[in-house]
Formats: sequence, C-alpha cells, structure tokens
Amino acid sequence: MTDITIQNFETELLQASMQQPVLLDIWAPWCGPCKSLGPVLEKLEIAYAGRFKLAKLNSDEQPEISSQLSQAFGVRSIPFCVMFVGGQPVDGFVGAIPEAQIREFLDKHVPSGQMLEAEADLAEAEELLAEGDLESALTKLQQAVETDPANETARYDYIKALLELGLLQDAKAAFAPVAAQAADTITPHARFAALGHWLAAIEQTTGSDVATLQSAIAANKRDFEARYALARTHLAGQRFTEAMDELLEIIMRDKAWNGEAARKSYVAILELLTKPAPKAQPGAEAKGTLELSGKAVVPPSDPLLDQYRRKLSMALF
Repeated sequence: MTDITIQNFETELLQASMQQPVLLDIWAPWCGPCKSLGPVLEKLEIAYAGRFKLAKLNSDEQPEISSQLSQAFGVRSIPFCVMFVGGQPVDGFVGAIPEAQIREFLDKHVPSGQMLEAEADLAEAEELLAEGDLESALTKLQQAVETDPANETARYDYIKALLELGLLQDAKAAFAPVAAQAADTITPHARFAALGHWLAAIEQTTGSDVATLQSAIAANKRDFEARYALARTHLAGQRFTEAMDELLEIIMRDKAWNGEAARKSYVAILELLTKPAPKAQPGAEAKGTLELSGKAVVPPSDPLLDQYRRKLSMALF
C-alpha cells in the first residue's frame, strides 16, 4: 500500500499502473465508511497476491487530486475508489460496498493468475525471438497460448512462428479459433487476417512452378492471374519483398483487379512484417501536477517497410 501525494502521483500511481493495475482509495480521517472500507481493501491486496496495487489518498491533505478525480467521474462523496490501468483512470466505485462486490469490480480489471503466467511466457518468447532462437520461442509461445487462449499477441506470434518453421498443420490448428475474426468483412482483426492470407497462400500454391509463372508474365505483363500466383508463391516461401514487387505491378496497372486482391495481399504482407509497438514506457520525471494520460508510444521505424508503404501509396494515389 502506498500513500499518494502530489509529489509522487505520477511515479506511484500513473507510472505504477503501466506495470500493474492500481486501485486508488480516496478517503478522509473523519469518514466512517472509509474506516470500514480501508481494511477490506488491504486484505484484498494481500489476497490477490500482487495482481493489483493498493494506493490511498487523503482527500483533506491532497484536495487538488481528489477534486479533479471527483469531477472527472461526477462523484461528490467518499470513500471513492478509482482503478488505474495503463496510466489512465478506467473505472471506479463509491461507498463501503461489500467485499464480494469489490471482488467483482477487481476481477473486471485485474489479470488472473493464468493471464500473468501467459504474459511471463510471452515476455520470455519475445526475448528469444529477438535473439533469433525461434524454436525455443515457439515452446514459450505454445505455453502462453495454452495457459491463456484469449491472449491475442501470444496466439499471433505462435502461429507466425509455426509458419516460419514450416509447421503448416500446427499453424492451421492454432489459427482455427481466430479464423472468424480474420474473415470478418466489417471489422477484421488485421494481424489475424494477415496470417489468413499467408496460410491460404501456402495451401493454394503448393506445387506451383515459379519458372512457368515467370515465363507467362514475360510473355504478357498483364497476365495478372500468373503474376498474382507468383506473388502468392513468393509469400508462401517467405520471400516477402519479392511478393510485394509482383503485387505492386498489378496495383499499378489495375487497382481494382479481382476485388482489389493485390492490394489486400500487399497490405497483409506489410502487417506480417511490421513489428508491434513497444509497450508504453512511463515518464521519468514527476511533473507536480495532475496528468491523467500516459506517454505516447511510437512504433519502431523500418526503412524497408517505409519504402514499400510509400510505393503502395504512390501506386494508389
């Protein structure tokens, strides 16, 4: 448990909530319900074993912070508890409510033990991937997915690693639970949709002869069927830039060909090659004023991807 002041508000609340959820208990010494709620929250912090952090704020001593939070949530009474996640206040409750209701509230925002275990496996896998140890990373990713099947990052990385290692049947099995998200025509999941393109390319181009396709294109540059098949063959073989080069030739000649199939495949490859944005990092200095937003995170720049994004933009516009 931490006492929050204007001096440590950013480090102990905003920055801390980037690493784990923080429940802020706004109380006052004269408040009877506050005195009954406090021990329950302290008991739950221990019971949840580090899955959230409890912070307390004396509204009499820190009126600037308590008044801003009260105005933000439209609350005028205490005890008032606010949950901070990722540097932001996301939810709250008012009054000394029963322990069972507090647990229900916490369970909406606090990761389960399984989720924490999966995140730990995912973090190890990311380190192994950065070191180029794909097979060891695959083991950790498999563990993460088995522990927390809803972890989309772990599942995406797991399927991608399986495809990179040529384990098609395992990749198809891991992809099946998210296939509907990938195929959603209204709001498709971009990363899973990209994996869907890759899987389809592998299945549909098995046995394709690159030399034959190249000969057909040499004879007729507008043989889009052959060019698209060649691009998909390159994609299946993890020759991503070669695939985009062929797709770009189609886009430049006929943007709408085959329901914009070339553009969609090109965008999918860009998605496959794009590294995820780094996790938000909190600021290093306390500002001494209330600020309820975390630091912006900028995805790492890749000169090659930037070049191919520009090529697509020029071809389309």
